[in-house]
Amino acid sequence: MNVVKPIKSVDDLFKAGLVAPADRATLEEVAARYAVALTPAISKLIDRADPDDPIARQFVPDAAELTIAPEERADPIGDHAHSPVEGIVHRYPDRVLLKAVHVCPVYCRFCFRREMVGPQGLGTLDAAAMQAAFDYIGGHEEIWEVILTGGDPLVLSPRRLRDIMEALARITHVKIVRFHTRVPVVDPEKIDAALIGALKASGKTVYVALHANHPRELTPEARAACARLVDAGIAMVSQSVLLKGVNDDPDVLATLMKAFVEIRVKPYYLHHPDLAPGTSHFRVTIEEGQEIVAALRGRISGLCQPAYILDIPGGHGKAVVSASAIRATGDGCHSVTDYRGGEHSYPPAD
Repeated sequence: MNVVKPIKSVDDLFKAGLVAPADRATLEEVAARYAVALTPAISKLIDRADPDDPIARQFVPDAAELTIAPEERADPIGDHAHSPVEGIVHRYPDRVLLKAVHVCPVYCRFCFRREMVGPQGLGTLDAAAMQAAFDYIGGHEEIWEVILTGGDPLVLSPRRLRDIMEALARITHVKIVRFHTRVPVVDPEKIDAALIGALKASGKTVYVALHANHPRELTPEARAACARLVDAGIAMVSQSVLLKGVNDDPDVLATLMKAFVEIRVKPYYLHHPDLAPGTSHFRVTIEEGQEIVAALRGRISGLCQPAYILDIPGGHGKAVVSASAIRATGDGCHSVTDYRGGEHSYPPAD
C-alpha cells in the first residue's frame, strides 16, 4: 500500500509531479520566502493534466509570487496596529482574534498573513503569552466573541484545544467562540470525536468557519467531516476568497455556495483578495467582483448568498463591497467607507 505523505518542499512537489524541472530553481526562491505545504488530501485532488487546475493554483507555488506590486504590504489588514498583547487582535469592540498558532496544514498562495505564518513565522504562543492573552480577554468585559485563527487553530492537539476552551469557559462575558479553519477540507480525518469534544465548553456557543474556494474541495471525506461537526451541535459557516483563475465565475461560485448549504454550512463571507505581497495574479478588480456577485442574485437561493466584503487596508475593518460602501474615484482607485463612517482610499495613497 502506497502511503501519501504531506508535501513540504519544492523537491516534494517535483517528486509528486506538481512542478516541472525547469521551474524548480525559481520556485525554490518562492519557497524560501513563503511557506509551502500540501496535505495528501489536497495533493490527490489536483488534476496534474490540467495546467490551470484551480486546486493547484491555490496551493502550488508560482513564480508570479516574486512580483511585488507597489500597493501590497506585509500586514495588509493591519493586525499589528490592533494587537494590544501578543496573539490578540482587537479591531472591533465586542470581539477579538486569538492567534494561538501560526502554522497551517496547507499554505494558500494568496494568504493575507503569508509574512507571519509557516515554520519561519511567528510560531505558537507559549504558556506565558497564552495566559497574557486570556488575561486581556478577561479584563475587557465588552468582548463577547473570541475568534481562534492564526495559522489554523485545528492543527493543535485535542489537549491543547481543550485547555484553550477551559480557559475561555472561565471568562463569563465571552459567549461565542469561533474557529477559522481549512482542516475539514484539507485533513478531514483529523475531525474525530476527540477533536470535536475539545471544541466544546460550558456556557459557550461554538462556530466553525470553514475556508473553501472551489466546489471540488468539498469531497465526500470533507462533507463527512463537516457532518460530524454539525451532528455534534457545532454550527458552521463558510468563508471564501474571490480568486482569479479559481472561482471568478458565477457558475463556479453558485455551485460552491449551494454545496455549502447542502452540507449545512451557511455561506458567510466572500472576501475580496487582500493586498498581500506577491498575490496580484489572484486579484480581480472591485468592479469585476461586484459583477460576479451581482450575477448570483436570482441564480441561487438567498440561503446561498455570501456577503462580499473587503478588509480595508490599515486595520479599519470590513466593508461590504456595494455601491453604498465603495465607489470608484478614478485611475483604478476607490473610496471605501468603514463601519464607523470613515472614508479610506483603496489602494492606500501612502
